[in-house]
Amino acid sequence: MRRVAWLLFPIVLAADWDQFRGSNGAGVSSSKDLPDQFDQRTNIVWRTELPPGHSSPVFGASYIFVTAFEGKTLLTICLDRATGKILWRRQAPREREEPYQPTNGPASPSPVTDGVNVYSFFGDFGLISYGPDGQERWRLPLGPFNNANGHGSSPILADGKLVLICDQDTGSYLIAVDTRTGRVLWKTMRPEYTRGYATPGVYRPKNGPAEVIVPGSYQIAAYTLGTGEKLWWVGGMPWQLKSVPLIDGDRIYVNGWETEGDQAQHRKIPDFAEMLAKYDKDHDGRLSHSEAPNHDPEWWGDTDLNHDGYLDEREWRYYQSREASENCLVAIRAGGHGDVTNTHVLWRYRKSLPNTPSPLLYQGVIYLIRDGIFTSLNPETGEPFKQARLTGALGHYWSSPVAADGKIYVASEEGKVVVLRAAPQWEILAVNKLDEEIFATPAIVDGRLYVRTRAALYSFARSAQ
Repeated sequence: MRRVAWLLFPIVLAADWDQFRGSNGAGVSSSKDLPDQFDQRTNIVWRTELPPGHSSPVFGASYIFVTAFEGKTLLTICLDRATGKILWRRQAPREREEPYQPTNGPASPSPVTDGVNVYSFFGDFGLISYGPDGQERWRLPLGPFNNANGHGSSPILADGKLVLICDQDTGSYLIAVDTRTGRVLWKTMRPEYTRGYATPGVYRPKNGPAEVIVPGSYQIAAYTLGTGEKLWWVGGMPWQLKSVPLIDGDRIYVNGWETEGDQAQHRKIPDFAEMLAKYDKDHDGRLSHSEAPNHDPEWWGDTDLNHDGYLDEREWRYYQSREASENCLVAIRAGGHGDVTNTHVLWRYRKSLPNTPSPLLYQGVIYLIRDGIFTSLNPETGEPFKQARLTGALGHYWSSPVAADGKIYVASEEGKVVVLRAAPQWEILAVNKLDEEIFATPAIVDGRLYVRTRAALYSFARSAQ
């Protein structure tokens, strides 16, 4: 009888924030009575020092799980929800080291929990699962990966499956794993996609099987959750998508921004055959670094996807797509078969788009944060309600906004957490200063706000002693 209670109890409590950004990545909690003002002395329940990591905390019945790294060590860490005490730390194997850009790291993907067990992904190893006592349940090595900036995609759970996007410059795929055994249930190759950092979402049609919604380079695609079959897709997106899809009924919202997308209408790149006729001096059907029209090291690194020192037709097509991409927040009517770009796109919005933070849909309004510029949009039309600077909290934003209790919380890189009144004509309620860098997205559970900085995990609550 104790075993049955243990299995049922956490599943009910954990549903509010069991993965990156909570249930289905929406970033919305049912918690009430949350604080507006908080810092190291005000409304703080506890503060626990942690090794660095950009992953966000996820919640079981009594536990909090995060990933981190310490030197060359990859860690999954379990904390007590009530006290913040570290209960255990477990180390994943690390026989390789991916390259990372300065704002990323080896522990950026958030773990996911079923309320009892935790599942962690590290780009330098693969997937690993632990029980609530820290005992390893199974491991599944993956990779090595060819992703220039390091991985950022977090795993999700759906219908007994652990689903993960593994997009990279070569060999992209989507994978589903049995949560009990770690056995691969299906693996769908994605040769039409390159570098990506998005976390998938799950769309459940009124009639028909569940679908995995996957933002990828230049496209958003849907796959059957049961088999991994690709069903439909929407084009016209930029490169390197990072947004969690927001799913509201049969509507899906995905944001995408990348540098080249700002100039899409001005860049038309010749076909590969024309480039070969003009530049392929040794007539080997590819372009070497010395033959290529652009010798800039950054351009070459982004275009030579397999890093063999040559550009082939596939790599050139990706370069064409990158230069023709368009930055946008897109609204899609879910469903259909094949390419539904011309029939299922409801609207696109193209101004002041975030790079990394996902949009937030809360109480009938969409919200965006980009470098201190906050925007509210009408989800029916994509028309803006209000766009203004977050006075007192400008700068870079990497974490995504979250919401509860009629409020929105958004954290800047320099450690300022802005609290806003949620409304089409939103307003700032408070700017809280933690004076520690923040890359992780906050979590909201049971009337508490959890903020992970580079140095620690904080728990805040109204009138905390």
